[in-house]
Amino acid sequence: MDSLAILAVLPRLRRYARALVGNREAADDLVQDTLERAWTRLSQWQAGSDLRAWLFSIMHNLRIDQMRRPAPPMASFEDEAIDLPVRATQSDRIEVSDLGAALAALPEEQRAVVLLVAIEDMSYAEVAATLDIPLGTVMSRLARGRERLRQILENRVPPVQLKIVR
Repeated sequence: MDSLAILAVLPRLRRYARALVGNREAADDLVQDTLERAWTRLSQWQAGSDLRAWLFSIMHNLRIDQMRRPAPPMASFEDEAIDLPVRATQSDRIEVSDLGAALAALPEEQRAVVLLVAIEDMSYAEVAATLDIPLGTVMSRLARGRERLRQILENRVPPVQLKIVR
């Protein structure tokens, strides 16, 4: 494994972590923890195998560990708003916000599968290997996750989170 291969995967790791965690700082911490664990367990990586899937597996396992133990409350000292990449129109911004809220409303298992398939463009077999679950479970979670997203977005079940401006 060389540093160029890791650098090539880094944007995808950050994007997946950001979508999974929902917070830029926490996502960056998750990516850093993933790379640290990968470095310390470099001997476990099999040369010739998919580096991306191996790193995503590490990240997934770290995320599960994070969810099992409660994190101490943290305060953000940044006054800047999170910049999401969106097109120029207001309706697009609302749609992206609704999609983000809908993804956040999905159960963690479904959200992970939906994000890996839809955003990271991984095959079902790659997702199954990454999350260490059977292929049928991937397909089931993906189908249920997509259906739940469809229901949420059609019915507008979760309210849009508005910021209070003073």
